[in-house]
Parts: sequence; C-alpha cells; structure tokens
Amino acid sequence: MTRSSSPGQSVPLETLVTYLDGFLAVSDIPDAPGALNGLQVENSGSVQRIAAAVDACQVTIDAAVDSRASLLLVHHGMFWGPAQAATGRHWRRLKRLLDHDIALYSAHIPLDCHPTVGNNAILAAELGVSDTQPFGDYHGTAIGLAGTLSESRDSLVARVTNLLGDAPHVIPAGPSDVRRIGIVTGGGGSMIEQARDAGMDTFLTGEGTHHTHFDAAEWEINVIYGGHYATETFGVKALAAHLEQEFGIPWKFLDNPTGL
Repeated sequence: MTRSSSPGQSVPLETLVTYLDGFLAVSDIPDAPGALNGLQVENSGSVQRIAAAVDACQVTIDAAVDSRASLLLVHHGMFWGPAQAATGRHWRRLKRLLDHDIALYSAHIPLDCHPTVGNNAILAAELGVSDTQPFGDYHGTAIGLAGTLSESRDSLVARVTNLLGDAPHVIPAGPSDVRRIGIVTGGGGSMIEQARDAGMDTFLTGEGTHHTHFDAAEWEINVIYGGHYATETFGVKALAAHLEQEFGIPWKFLDNPTGL
C-alpha cells in the first residue's frame, strides 16, 4: 500500500528510517568494516523534502541546505572506520547539517545490491541485461549482477557512454561480441577474476587499480570502467523516487561528479 502525504506535509523521520531500514535490509547485509548504514545524523523529527546525493561531502551538504531539504539521502555517508573527532572538516559538515535541521541517511552495500532500486539493478535494466543473477562476492554478499547481453562490444561501449554521460575507460581484452556480462558499480575492479570464473566475457564496473589492466588482458575479458561516481548515481535517485511514491515527499538529486 502506498503511504501518501501531500507535498510539503511533514512525515516523521522515525517513520522514514524504520521503512528504509526494512526496505534496504540494513541490519542483514554486511558491509566494509566500520561502515555505518542507516541514520547517521538526526534532525528535529520530521521530513518535508529529500535531497539525494552520492556523497555526504561539504558540497552536497551545502546544496541540501540551499534546496531546503530536511533529509539528505546518500550512498557514501560521513562515518567510516574508527571513531572520528568532531573537528575540522568533519565538524563543519556536522554543524551545517545540525544548524539547518537536516537528517542524514546513508546506504552503501544495502543500496548496491538491492533488487529493485540498487545501483546494479538499475544499471543492468537500463542496458537491457536479461536473465540476471546475483554476482560478485563482497563480505559474503553478492553485490552485483550477471546476465545475458547480445551485442557488439563497440555498441555496448557507445550505450554506456550515452547512459553515463562520459566515455568509459575500456580494456578490450575479450571478444568483440558480448554475450555474458557482469556488473558491479563503484570500485569493483578487484572482481575481474570472479567475473572470469563465472563465465563472463565482459565486466562493467566503476574503477580499478593499475594491475587490473593486466588481469583483464591475461584473462581475456573485456573490462569497462565507467567511473565510480557515474555508476553510482542510479541507486539514490531510484530510492528517493521510491520514497516519493510511498510517502509523497518531493526530492531533488544533487549532482557533484568527481570524474573518478
């Protein structure tokens, strides 16, 4: 059932957090050590507008203030690893959120692997990948998707360029005709071997380290690096749109491309 509210009407923050935690299965999906998924910063208790962004950096926090958002929904949150002192740029980010009563909610791996609003699910659907199956083990969770796609490598690269808005870096080490593709958005370069072992001839991800060029070349698999940021804009947009459908809360995407 759709949970509706008129545009501008307040929805309790607690209601949204409870819904998001369940919808994204936040407590059930492992993540990188120290990653904090869920509500990271609380506000005074209600949400009227949502801003969605890939990163909880100063630029997007400032943009959320300008857009009069009361909830900033991100893929990469503020808190990673050991405890951080509220000083320097960390204090400036927190102060800006608190001064303008903006809550912050982050979903990292739970958003990557979600079957309907996840980064990988949306990207696979946009590219027309069929017969998709979970793929790409990360801390015991399959975060990506693998499936069937029948077209030339050049045609696929052209469509990826059009979809992402910039030409990807391509390692054309596999066949010129694509048949099986694996997708792991973001920093999935370390999963080239998994893609090869799973029978993929092509692997699409965001970025990878230097040595992955030789991994692709020597394992004879096409690798398409679309950019970490560019491949991870899909999930937060889809999640914010889902919340608008469920609760009637208007949203805006805050674009801050890094080129990486």
